[in-house]
Amino acid sequence: MEITCNRCHQTVQAESCYCPACGLPQLLYTAEGPPGQSQSERGNEPVRDASTVDWKVALRAALMLAVPAGMLSSGVSPMGFFGLFWVAAAAAWAVVVYMRSQRPAWITIGAGARIGLVTGLLAGWLAFSISGGALFVERFVLHQSSQMDAEWKTRVAMGQQMAQQWTAGMGPTDATQAQAAQTQIQAFMLSPEGHAGIEAFGFASNAVFLLFFAVAGGALGARFMGRMRLPEV
Repeated sequence: MEITCNRCHQTVQAESCYCPACGLPQLLYTAEGPPGQSQSERGNEPVRDASTVDWKVALRAALMLAVPAGMLSSGVSPMGFFGLFWVAAAAAWAVVVYMRSQRPAWITIGAGARIGLVTGLLAGWLAFSISGGALFVERFVLHQSSQMDAEWKTRVAMGQQMAQQWTAGMGPTDATQAQAAQTQIQAFMLSPEGHAGIEAFGFASNAVFLLFFAVAGGALGARFMGRMRLPEV
């Protein structure tokens, strides 16, 4: 008798406890026992469903790695763009730490992605808080508001010059309308509300990117660990 693997859908012999292609344990579910528990085909020893997550253990692993990941991905970190990859690596490592505490040490890609999602949420919130807090300290505690506003005006002026070059090839009517729109945008960006809103939007966008990279890292961590680990027979 042959069965089909739940992960890769390859054919598995009925007497085999593991898929020969991806190594996923093949579990026989019964109505006995609490939800999320199953019995292996070689005995009556209960094992945990690989698609469920023990969040008490997973949260500890996620928090332990999300804190340094969030700090290195914030606006004050010298890593800059590479902080995204650090968050992905932290999410993958959180999956590894979680798997070491499980018996059997197997989880599905979806479960790994959920652990990565939690790691990304924690890291993104921390990165947002650190970035915003650093700006607050610079402006109101260190009294660097004049320097910060001057740098912001320079950036806005550079953007205005680029927009003028882009509208230079337009017709008179379109150029006039574009110039009026640019004037309004520039006035908004130079206002305190506009400056704060744009900075907050940048921090939020960074947190969203961190979230996507963390989910991908968690899924890849579960996938690679599942393929690298030899079945226990």
